Amino acid sequence: MLLKEYKDHFITALTPDYGLDEASSFFYLVLHHLHQLQRIDLVLQPNFQLSNEEIVVWNGFLEQLLSHHPIQYLIGATSFYGLSFHVTPSVLIPRPETEELVAWILQNHAAKPPISLLDIGTGSGCIAISLAHHLSNTQVYAMDISSKALEIATSNAALNQVEVTFLEQDILKIENLGNQFDVLVSNPPYVRELEKQEIKPNVLEHEPHLALFVSDENPLLFYRKIAEIALRSLTPEGKLYFEINQYLGAETVSLLQELGFKNIHLKKDFMGNDRMIQASLR
Repeated sequence: MLLKEYKDHFITALTPDYGLDEASSFFYLVLHHLHQLQRIDLVLQPNFQLSNEEIVVWNGFLEQLLSHHPIQYLIGATSFYGLSFHVTPSVLIPRPETEELVAWILQNHAAKPPISLLDIGTGSGCIAISLAHHLSNTQVYAMDISSKALEIATSNAALNQVEVTFLEQDILKIENLGNQFDVLVSNPPYVRELEKQEIKPNVLEHEPHLALFVSDENPLLFYRKIAEIALRSLTPEGKLYFEINQYLGAETVSLLQELGFKNIHLKKDFMGNDRMIQASLR
């Protein structure tokens, strides 16, 4: 079968679930993954043939996508802040909103002297590695409870040729970090159980719930714990950054005020949702 003919079949099958644009983007991601071809190559090679064996492989991807498996897990990779990252079902797939958090930190610290930075709940390592890539001579540390996540993050640091010190720790079970940091950043679990109905099947059924959900009764559990540790672990001029639940912006600000943080800034993401917070000790 001609590849261009299979393309029509692939996109037509996925369009009812994903829409034409996303179905098309999936085709080209799989095309590059399986054949190392780009969109232009399909134009330049209109008679490119797929063997029966290759069609079987393509059909496997199609079936997985129809079952709402994330494309990033199927090809084992994604991009974040201009860098490439390995991803598996052991880690959350990095989101565009988190890129905005990275950009905010870089905006505030790129022109300053080298700093010491800790990313709590690093997952794939996307925040820590992106910051290490762009902040020269900065000591970057990253913590996660999951050994499998840390394996992925370590491979991503090597892939992007940056130095990050990874720590396997449960942040809820420690009282002191043992070091002082100029920047603490975290994108902890923040989706409440009551919000599950808003989550798309590809996320709900395939991404790690440990990194996503918190109880309805104590949704700011991680924010309180990390903020309490930050009171003891930030340098005097240090800053704390969070990605937050869009519905709990005011509550998260109130929590930080209650704990004594100053200069608290709540920032919206590109969708207009409350998404990130910066705070300092003075």
